[in-house]
Amino acid sequence: MTVLVASDLDRTLIYSTAALALTMPDPVAPRLLCVEVHESKPLSYMTETAAALLAELTEDPSVVFVPTTTRTRKQYQRIRFPGRPARYAICANGGQLLVDGVPDRDWRRQVAARLAEECAPLEEVHDHLLATADPAWLRKARVAEDLFAYLVVERALVPDEWLKALAEWAGARGWTVSLQGRKIYAVPRPLTKSAALHEVARRTGATTTLAAGDSLLDADLLLAADAGWRPGHGELADARWTAPTVTALAEAGVLAGEEIVRAFTREAGRLGRLDA
Repeated sequence: MTVLVASDLDRTLIYSTAALALTMPDPVAPRLLCVEVHESKPLSYMTETAAALLAELTEDPSVVFVPTTTRTRKQYQRIRFPGRPARYAICANGGQLLVDGVPDRDWRRQVAARLAEECAPLEEVHDHLLATADPAWLRKARVAEDLFAYLVVERALVPDEWLKALAEWAGARGWTVSLQGRKIYAVPRPLTKSAALHEVARRTGATTTLAAGDSLLDADLLLAADAGWRPGHGELADARWTAPTVTALAEAGVLAGEEIVRAFTREAGRLGRLDA
């Protein structure tokens, strides 16, 4: 039996300082391992316990660990996970499939063809974002991998009415809007993590898939898996979103990340025993 374990990264498996949510007294706070450095500064963390569990999980020959993220390839490759390097990684919300760190050209061509057929062009959406965003709260505007666009904003200043209007405008053109921390993403609806997950499952012959994620962009990934977990924070938790095969965790912050890796390890071990 081959078990495919696909996990979203930011605020699911790894956490910035702002997202750690260390609400316990300092003397009992978990020890942390830095897994990402950016511009010579530590950026993302796991608990040491989560790191040890992930290393154990990736050494299991029956497990295929697939980091699954909206990050670009360059942003993803800053991360140094413990354990065996992942052969497959899904970046750009499914737009890039990396095999041993190299983008799969056939997959990218398939994605490009589908986007051209099913939704409005990126240029139109990016221009709309720039035209409607208020400079009072807009900090950066970016295009990722020539696939989708996102804004970095001062979240407290962004009107909810603007977000709602943007979602309606984008939806009519085949795009989805997602708010994650200080970033507002506009992503083509056909650009999904689940499509890339199915491709990796096909290539590896995986018989079971496990997944985790915290945002609306992860909902399709969770629904595509045989079993999934979401933390007690994020867009999905705020919307009280769940599904019959998805476990809603009570833990939030970096301790939720630890519990997710523990759940992956426990379920993969159970499946291995059943197979034996």
